[in-house]
Amino acid sequence: MSTLKKPVVTEKATSLNEKGQYVFEVTRTANKVQIKKDVEQFYGVTVTGISTIRTNGKVKSKFTKGGAVSGRRPHGKKAIVTVKEGDVIDFYSGI
Repeated sequence: MSTLKKPVVTEKATSLNEKGQYVFEVTRTANKVQIKKDVEQFYGVTVTGISTIRTNGKVKSKFTKGGAVSGRRPHGKKAIVTVKEGDVIDFYSGI
C-alpha cells in the first residue's frame, strides 16, 4: 500500500515547484523513509530531503431546519519533498 494519497496543487504548493519542492498529502502513519521510497519509485526522481507537517481537522458547523449540527474534518499529514536539482515531477502529464 502506498503512503502517498495525492499531490497538493494549490497556489502556494505550486510556487514551491520552482525550488524543486513538491507537496503531497500522505497517510497519517507514514514516516519519512516510506515517503521517500514511494516518491522515488512512483515518480522516478531522487529525493534529497523531506519535511512533514501534521494538520488538525477544522471544526465545522452546519445549520439545518432541525438545528445546528457540529462536526469535524479529518486530521491529516503533508510531506514537502525536495528532489535532486534537474529532476522534475509532472503532475499534469496524464491530462
